[in-house]
Amino acid sequence: MATKVMPLELIDKCIGSRLWVIMKNSKELVGTLRGFDDYVNMVLDDVTEYKIVDGVTEKVQLEQILLNGNNVAVLVPGGDPEKA
Repeated sequence: MATKVMPLELIDKCIGSRLWVIMKNSKELVGTLRGFDDYVNMVLDDVTEYKIVDGVTEKVQLEQILLNGNNVAVLVPGGDPEKA
């Protein structure tokens, strides 16, 4: 029988790895997960933010970002929107 993996345990396994974050406001970010808390507020390093403006995808590079967990819709470990 398979072992249950709790959501926060899965996120914890992603620390130090690349993570694709899809926000509720349709922004998408890819960065290295440095840490998170019980509310899934998270710190990402070496971040690429993807914004769609007038049907055109803009990329913005950020050194570090703190995300509010309330605005996170989907987390994709190891994911990359450019390869999806």
